[in-house]
Amino acid sequence: MSRDICVWLDETAPIVQEEIRAKITATAEKCGFVPHFYTHEADAAADLDKFEVMYGRSTDLARSARNLKWMCCCWAGVAPFCQEGVLPEDCLLTNSAGAYGDTIAEHSIMVLLMLLRRMPEYEEIVSRREWRNRLPIRSILGSRITVLGAGDLGTTFSKRAKAMGAVHITGVSRSGVARDPIYDEMLPISRLEEILPETEILVMSLPGTAETEGIMDARRIAMLPANAVIVNVGRGNSLDQYAVRDALNEGRLAGAAIDVFVQEPIPQDDPLWGTKNLIITPHIAGNLTLRHTALKNAGMFCEDLENYAAGRPLKHLVDRKRGY
Repeated sequence: MSRDICVWLDETAPIVQEEIRAKITATAEKCGFVPHFYTHEADAAADLDKFEVMYGRSTDLARSARNLKWMCCCWAGVAPFCQEGVLPEDCLLTNSAGAYGDTIAEHSIMVLLMLLRRMPEYEEIVSRREWRNRLPIRSILGSRITVLGAGDLGTTFSKRAKAMGAVHITGVSRSGVARDPIYDEMLPISRLEEILPETEILVMSLPGTAETEGIMDARRIAMLPANAVIVNVGRGNSLDQYAVRDALNEGRLAGAAIDVFVQEPIPQDDPLWGTKNLIITPHIAGNLTLRHTALKNAGMFCEDLENYAAGRPLKHLVDRKRGY
């Protein structure tokens, strides 16, 4: 009897899909598995019972794969797969945390520079065909940054920000233990409020867990100085987006860039769209449209496929109760 793998490649560009197919096929054959590739969920529906392993992001496919032994989520966040009934109780779950650091860090730097250099306001000026060029701008150079969520995403961003001259970077994590020397200071989440009043730039790169939900509420947002900017590339429910809207419109916050939202897509009539100095992006900071990210993601799956076939512990195993 063959050992079958379901590989869902819906997000990657066709030219990258061919590279991924070749990489996974070579690893699977070496390990005694047979890969089956799909780009549409419906195409996989008839075969779901035969799959032992699945790589992709579809909770619908996973829920219907009754004999699944290992689910490898191509996302870093796995909250949908940790819900009761999505996976069999004995099914292993791995994620792809570590694949997205570069692309999300670049996105974060991009929107941060846009905020500091007043691009939302200049875009309005240019849209009116006006020629004004004296808005005071700021820089990452000499800035004090707080990174809320000091895992791969936050740390990769911090390295780039430090290289651009950030004077002090404080990491905030569940443990409060620094795992990389890039941070000037590391605090546990219980001490978050101590650092907010002196934070000029707040970058949020948190996983989606019960502990992080609503962590930056209206009260904590009000602790930030009026010149602060917020960048959220973690999870939408960790930030009160409407408290951010009010703070921006009332001048109590200098700017914000949000890539993740409580409801996606944002309704067309949502007042967030018209918020002053808010950069909205449609959850694009970390996806599989960048070749580097897609290939690294597939490489991590192949690495753990070899571990799985050999009976070794999986490197990217997720604690389904903790959610990461």
